[in-house]
Amino acid sequence: MAAGKIIHLRNLLAEKFPQEPLPAADRLLTGLANFDEALDGGLTKGAITELTNASPNAGSASMIAALLRCAARERYFIALIDGRDSFDPQSLAPAALRHLLWVRCEKASEAMEAADWLLRDGNFPLVILDLVLNPLAELRKIPSSNWYRLQRLVEPAPAAFLVFTPQSMISSAQWKLRLENRWRLPQLDAEAVNLQTQMKFRVQRAQVNKWRNEERMASAG
Repeated sequence: MAAGKIIHLRNLLAEKFPQEPLPAADRLLTGLANFDEALDGGLTKGAITELTNASPNAGSASMIAALLRCAARERYFIALIDGRDSFDPQSLAPAALRHLLWVRCEKASEAMEAADWLLRDGNFPLVILDLVLNPLAELRKIPSSNWYRLQRLVEPAPAAFLVFTPQSMISSAQWKLRLENRWRLPQLDAEAVNLQTQMKFRVQRAQVNKWRNEERMASAG
């Protein structure tokens, strides 16, 4: 995209989605206690966090809804890049949707391009890329260099980048977790809050902590 178009998009987003200042911190609390605990205090800003679904009914849609409710409570905006145009806004109260920029895509390539734009913009404390329902054959065509480029874009930004995938595929992700719920239909009819407290996560990679520990040791020495 030409530099002029990027600047125009950045100005448009800043006008449409004015941000209230958030406390200076390297973590973004999600409002999901189990998830924040697995991440040692919330989503790491300036990093890619990959959350893989163990099964189609593992609960990624419930997680996205919970993240939107948290953003509404804390008064910040979320950009949701919907890789397969599957998000159902009718499942949420209008108050939660006021803090959402919903980017509707049909293909993974479109979603990746949208992520590039939004991470360059830097206006959103949380950018979510949902690729859970995109075909694996389509996702395998994404070069690993694209993920490294997105990592470079998010590193200097005061934003967290959360990517939902059907299987682990992001080599540049500092955090890799697996959503291990296998809910049945009666369980999915339960109260959303109850489901959120029952979510199970397994950490597969936590390189951010390792790098930070090394930095602290170097500083102490």
